[in-house]
Amino acid sequence: MPERTAINTGPGRVLVGVYGLFALSATARATVQLATQFSHAPLAYLLSALSGVIYIVATVALARSYRRLALACCTVELIGVLVIGTASLVYPAAFPKATVWSVYGIGYGFVPLILPVLGLLWLSRSGTSRSGTSRSGRGRTGQA
Repeated sequence: MPERTAINTGPGRVLVGVYGLFALSATARATVQLATQFSHAPLAYLLSALSGVIYIVATVALARSYRRLALACCTVELIGVLVIGTASLVYPAAFPKATVWSVYGIGYGFVPLILPVLGLLWLSRSGTSRSGTSRSGRGRTGQA
């Protein structure tokens, strides 16, 4: 049986760094908005806070190679950005202020749309080792 490889190595480290930066950015922005302008657009600011929390959990999951949790976070992010992105176009009155996921993350250069796709691709590509050999040097049969 092929061995699972760590998801926090190689390009995965870059992904963890980008997720960390994005988690900080989204959470900081949402915190300021909730503290100073909550009454202007409570739904938008609460959704931004939720996205920030999801980015934080995804960062930790990717950094610690918690594959299932990382997969869940990336999936929720992608669904969130697609649903909120579409809703913000179809029902703009519901989003008087932009969320992180509004118009598919246009305010962040579409990073909210691209990041979970990259995360899911990385998780699928790093799923198993390509050589079929484990780190112990044993082949697929478990013999030296």
